[in-house]
Amino acid sequence: MERVYLDYAATAPVKKEVLDAMLPYLTEKFGNPSSLHSFGQEARQAVDDSRKKIADFLNCDISEVTFTSGGTESDNLAIKGLFFKLKPATKKVPHIITTQIEHHAVLNSCKALEKIYDVEVTYLKPNSDGIIEAENVKKAIKENTVLVSVMYVNNEIGTVQPIREIGKMIEVENRNRKNRIYFHTDAVQATEYQKMDVDYLHVDLLTLSGHKIGSPKGIGVLYLKKSTPVMAMMHGGEQENNRRAGTENVAGIIALGKAVELINVKDVEKIEKLRNYFIDKVFNEISEVELNGSKENRSPNNVNIYFKYIEGESILLNLDLVGIAASSGSACTSQSLQPSHVLVAVYDDPQRAHGSIRFTLGDKTTKKEIDYTVEKLKIIVKKLRDMSPLYK
Repeated sequence: MERVYLDYAATAPVKKEVLDAMLPYLTEKFGNPSSLHSFGQEARQAVDDSRKKIADFLNCDISEVTFTSGGTESDNLAIKGLFFKLKPATKKVPHIITTQIEHHAVLNSCKALEKIYDVEVTYLKPNSDGIIEAENVKKAIKENTVLVSVMYVNNEIGTVQPIREIGKMIEVENRNRKNRIYFHTDAVQATEYQKMDVDYLHVDLLTLSGHKIGSPKGIGVLYLKKSTPVMAMMHGGEQENNRRAGTENVAGIIALGKAVELINVKDVEKIEKLRNYFIDKVFNEISEVELNGSKENRSPNNVNIYFKYIEGESILLNLDLVGIAASSGSACTSQSLQPSHVLVAVYDDPQRAHGSIRFTLGDKTTKKEIDYTVEKLKIIVKKLRDMSPLYK
């Protein structure tokens, strides 16, 4: 039986070069980077080197790179850390602008602040292509707005948001304000495929995660622009410029630095061609299907398709039986029976959300695997529709 992995948005396999780079820091170079002896300083130098690689990738200063345990922690630190630092100096109720299609690390952070503290949150609705328009962000800004958080690439439907446009608009707004608006983007799904220059994007905070780009799970970064106020959420030692206490995950940090170093623009073109081939093949060979999200403003590796009259979970189970891995939405909420909050926000149709499947490609994906997947999909969709009372 073939084994085809089309769930790179959930996690990517660790790249061989990344594994080779990190292994010594699990064995012979095991020192604690806070120790003063040579074992510790060897680890400290490796952490500093990796921080420099990531700073160069983001076009920022090394002091602006904070290592975390992953995307969720980075999002929490960005939103809650900023809120707790600003709240004592804010006379009015702080206002946060985010969107209905964010990752739950952002959504649930905002909801927790709403529930426990005195904070106002606006959740912007996307347009019919799954895009958050900069003009709608501008309209939502109030005198008490302190933070805007908009994800760069949606993790479910792959839509690319106009982050640079929003960032430039916020900079203009800030020229006429007493209290500054800070701009955060969750760029976890954008890292391999979009421009990540923080000056180009005009962002103050940016989240990325290692296991989406070929390093192990458990390592991430929060870019924090100088002078951006953030209170530490974990207290203990003085690691990460007092922003994030705890002994550094040295091997993970080395791995993330190597993974960033391996990002190749040429791979983007190859994956985008495969994605378009996949979409065209599905639409040519399977009836009554629709693409979720914009085809133009879309991540090169994302294919999210609505198969009418059948349940996505049934398709997934049948795909798994023939060795194909895909997803019905975010892997972080796969245990939930609730329909995708992203698809409901875009289409106002729970049935569409229940009948949609996300396929995400990576650097190991081949045309042969796409052909195999579509061939099996045709059989599975026909079988399930023949059983469905909705299909006539």
